Amino acid sequence: MRTRLEIKIHALLEKYFPERRVFLKSDNDTRFIRLRPATQLIAFAGSSFVVAWAIVATAILLMDSIGAGNFREQAKRDQRTYQARLNDLAGQRDARAEEALAAQQRFNAALEQISVMQSELLASETRRRELETGIEVIQTTLRDTMQEREAARSQVAALEQQGDGETALAAAGGGAPMDFVAEALAQTAAERDQVVEDAQTALLAADEMATQIALMKEQNDQIFRQLEEAMTVSVAPLDKMFRAAGMPTDRIIEQVRRGYSGQGGPLTPLSFSTRGEEPSPDTLRANRILNQMDKLNLYRIAAQKAPFATPVKDAFRFTSSFGFRRDPKTGGRRMHKGVDFAASLGTPLYATADGVVTHAGWQSGYGRLVKIQHEFGIETRYAHLSRLRVKVGQKVSRGDRIGDMGASGRVTGVHLHYEVRVGGKAVNPMIYIKAANDVF
Repeated sequence: MRTRLEIKIHALLEKYFPERRVFLKSDNDTRFIRLRPATQLIAFAGSSFVVAWAIVATAILLMDSIGAGNFREQAKRDQRTYQARLNDLAGQRDARAEEALAAQQRFNAALEQISVMQSELLASETRRRELETGIEVIQTTLRDTMQEREAARSQVAALEQQGDGETALAAAGGGAPMDFVAEALAQTAAERDQVVEDAQTALLAADEMATQIALMKEQNDQIFRQLEEAMTVSVAPLDKMFRAAGMPTDRIIEQVRRGYSGQGGPLTPLSFSTRGEEPSPDTLRANRILNQMDKLNLYRIAAQKAPFATPVKDAFRFTSSFGFRRDPKTGGRRMHKGVDFAASLGTPLYATADGVVTHAGWQSGYGRLVKIQHEFGIETRYAHLSRLRVKVGQKVSRGDRIGDMGASGRVTGVHLHYEVRVGGKAVNPMIYIKAANDVF
């Protein structure tokens, strides 16, 4: 027996969902289906659920589409901003390159000038020493002549006191010794005057030579200043480039000097020899400049061995930066360990530093992959290539072509995935690219 609650519920359902019958008629028979209120309620609830689910699903799809459109617009705006920044960096790089070229030209001109001035200074120093030697000889001759003149005067005084003897000598035809003494005195006086004149001429020449030496020292100081400025302009940007890349400059310079085996033996710094004497200020200054030149040379060798370059020389665009990003296939976020360069299929790709190829083949996810091991524990990777142009064990230099851009492996389009790893850990390649753009 039904309860009163069930009766009320049934009456309520009868009010909104009265019992219906669906007749099915055939040639020989007629049948019907009873649609009870509860059945109609269940059907209504199911239909409402399906309609609601369709509305919600449509709204979600619309919102996702709108969000994806906004994301694409934002990505395009970021790309345009990034491209403008790259153009600005390229302009700054060209300006720095022109400044470096001008500084190098000034440095070469100053080096030639200092070579000429050093030669002239050495010649002037030699002439000064010769003049000093000549003055000493003249002074010695003048002292000897003065002593001879004093001796002759003493002899004349002695002869004048011997009057009787002189008369006797004169009577005997002995006037010749007096004439000889007078002639000797006259000759001595003439030689004295000539020596005094030569000494004065030598002193004037010495003063003129001292003036020339002072002028040459001033010009030499100016050349030193120009060389010091040129070295500062040349070394400071390279030092800044290595520090911006997080590379310790002192350790790098020592490693390059220790490991260099170029033509002529090990690389050792130059310096002026003092031959055991106390070094002069100019010698110390020249040695400082030579040390700067040695440092500049070591920096250039190190820069050639580190990936301070861009692997793509043709026109390209950046499509993905280093760091976490949204995976276009799974929709999740994952770490992107390099930067992506997009260009046409077959675009040439180049090594960014000297090194040895350690891998050239297929690797899961990367597709056709080239790995190059460089100095200082640095490795570069070039992924998704369409063609490999190097082999394992091959030595490559910066600018050598290693492959062609493609779409092999796990990709959504033609591009190059470029990685830089230090000690096996991925770092942002833009650190090296931007550091090089500020210098080269």
